[in-house]
Amino acid sequence: MSDAGNTSAPPAAWRQRPERSNMLMLRVMTWISLRLGRPAGRLVLYGIAAYFLLANAAARHASRDYLRRIALVPQVGWRHVFRHFLGFASCIHDRVYLINDKFELFDIHIHQEHLISELTTDQKGVFLMGAHVGSFEVLRAIGRRRPGLRVAMVMFEENARKINAALSAINPAAQQDIVALGHADSMLKVHELIESGSVVGMLADRCLNHDSTQPVPFLGESAEFPVGPFRMAAILRRPVLFMVGLYGGGNRYDIHFETLADFSSIPAGGRDAAVQAAMARYAELLETHCRAAPYNWFNFFDFWQPARRTPDATPVPPHV
Repeated sequence: MSDAGNTSAPPAAWRQRPERSNMLMLRVMTWISLRLGRPAGRLVLYGIAAYFLLANAAARHASRDYLRRIALVPQVGWRHVFRHFLGFASCIHDRVYLINDKFELFDIHIHQEHLISELTTDQKGVFLMGAHVGSFEVLRAIGRRRPGLRVAMVMFEENARKINAALSAINPAAQQDIVALGHADSMLKVHELIESGSVVGMLADRCLNHDSTQPVPFLGESAEFPVGPFRMAAILRRPVLFMVGLYGGGNRYDIHFETLADFSSIPAGGRDAAVQAAMARYAELLETHCRAAPYNWFNFFDFWQPARRTPDATPVPPHV
């Protein structure tokens, strides 16, 4: 598609500084979680959330900005930001159990599962567009209910390396198909996955440096969303579902599937319009689910004004 009306994003705010990730700490947390149980592991989360509340001014600002936009409360205070950080820490912590297939620890509800069932019965692939909201790892519960379903993730190469390292730390035997963007054969690999009937997941709310973006209304103001994920789905002419796994507190997760777009029958010359419509629909669905579960938003940087203000931020570790 053409880039008419698109902008080239400035250096991505979420990549401005090194993340505060620590593989040793991840391994310690994994040991505590798997040896002492989820309740013991969750006690540590309060200290982690309190640390970021005190130490990361930019993340606090981003949290307050988002919570004000969501109109959650008239006055956003420290306890609201703490709850926001605690929700993030909880989802990261539960990744340990989800990657180790300990689904019995969770109360997982799947909404509109028939959408993905219908689209995968023809043995052709489907795209899932998610976001840094809630947990994408909880999608593994679908694999347990549908043996043989293959799910692959498409992500930036830097994130792919970090995810592989995290998987190795949590469970060396864990398998996850990851296609790293930026290589000459990246599109070919995605095409092969789609043709083999795989589900290909992408998180479509962050862009890489200088990627093409499109301003889309989101929570009361335009935000720049990356065009690339939607363009890829349009080129490969497959249906797209929106997917989000919302953390409901305790051990509750709700997986939601929503119809996003069907690029399988785009008329000649209609790709640009179809992509723009899909992006608008994506932002609408994202806003709906953010309002339903506001503490599940895990973009702790200036999401709305990257061109005007680059935060002096060390974002909390990205949720991928």
